[in-house]
Amino acid sequence: MSKSKNRKNVDQGYDKQKQYDPAEAVGLVRTLSFAKFDESVDAAFELGIDARQADQIVRGTVSLPNGTGKDVKVAVFAESDQAREAEEAGADLIGGAELADAMQSGKQALDFDVVIAVPSMMSVVGKLGPVLGPRGLMPNPKSGTVTQDVGKTVAAFKAGRVEYRNDRYGNVHLPIGRVSFEADSLLENLAAASDEILRARPASAKGRFMRGATISSTMGPGVKIDTGLLEDLVKERR
Repeated sequence: MSKSKNRKNVDQGYDKQKQYDPAEAVGLVRTLSFAKFDESVDAAFELGIDARQADQIVRGTVSLPNGTGKDVKVAVFAESDQAREAEEAGADLIGGAELADAMQSGKQALDFDVVIAVPSMMSVVGKLGPVLGPRGLMPNPKSGTVTQDVGKTVAAFKAGRVEYRNDRYGNVHLPIGRVSFEADSLLENLAAASDEILRARPASAKGRFMRGATISSTMGPGVKIDTGLLEDLVKERR
C-alpha cells in the first residue's frame, strides 16, 4: 500500500530503530503528528511474561495525573443510595436488572468506556459476560470496577483513571493523553503509567520485565523508548 505524502515526511523525521530518551520521544510524537484532529497519544509496553499462564496476567488500573483528554462515558450497575451516589459522581448510565436486559437484548447501545458494578449486582451482571467480555468492559474486582465505593470510583474514571490488561502476546496498551497536551504533562502521564506497569510485575515472571516501550499518536508512527531511561524517570518521579 502506498504511503501518503504526510506519512512519508513523518517517517523521514526520526530514526525508526533508535531508542529515545522518554522526554525526547514525547517531543517527537507531538512533532510528528499530522492529523487535523487532536490525536490520542498511546503507550505500548512489551513485557517479559508468559500470557498463557494465569499467574502472569498483568492487569489493573492507573490514575493518570493529567487525565486522558477524553470524555469518559461510565455505566454503573447499582440501586437506591448507591445509584444516587453514582449519579452525583457523574455516571452517564445507571441501572439494575432492566439495564442488563437491555444490554443483553441489544436495545441499549454499548457506547461507553467503563462499566462499574457494586458487588450485590454481580449476579445480574454475570450473564453479560458474552456481551461485555469481548469489549473489555466486564466489571472485575482486580481492575477496581467491582466496588462498594461507587461514587469515588466513578469520579476517578471520569478524572483519568484507565484500565489495562496484557494481550495474548504479553503487551499492554493504554492511552496517556492527547497531542495537544503540554510535553511535561504527557511525560508525567507516561511516568505514572510505566510506574504502575512495573509495580504490577507478577512474582513468577522471569528475567527482564519491561522489554520494550513505544509511544505513538493515533495516526503517527511508533517512537521507541529506552526502557532503562524510562525506569530511571519512574524512580525520579516516585
